[in-house]
Amino acid sequence: MTGNASGVWSRVAAFASAVDASLDKWLADNYRLGLTEYRALTLLSQASDKELRITVLAQRVGLTSTSTTRLVSRLESKGHARRDVCQDDGRGVYAVIDEPGEALLREVREPFEARVQDLLSNPAKHFPHLDAGLVASALSEVSALVKP
Repeated sequence: MTGNASGVWSRVAAFASAVDASLDKWLADNYRLGLTEYRALTLLSQASDKELRITVLAQRVGLTSTSTTRLVSRLESKGHARRDVCQDDGRGVYAVIDEPGEALLREVREPFEARVQDLLSNPAKHFPHLDAGLVASALSEVSALVKP
């Protein structure tokens, strides 16, 4: 390993942040959707009943339950998802993707994948402030540290 673990991770984190910021702006400009909203809709669409408890969705998107409740409210106001109360105990709140949310995902999925591919394969073009060679090296070093 050429650098210390925290320095290597800092380079990876900076690259990941830059990619996420670029994707967030691209989604907002083209689909009026934020990156976290896109990720939440994707997770909901992949769930067996097209729904997840707010607490589970929060864990998977990396937000607090309160922030996730606001996220689901935004998705609700756009007609992409809704909240539902658990029938068993009346306390658990679920986020449920609706058909307009599924339709949006179908529309966005392929262009989004192409955008991610472009950002990852052309980092010098999109992120000239980051040294692509150092990022590639850092990604390789982190990969070597992660044990399955």
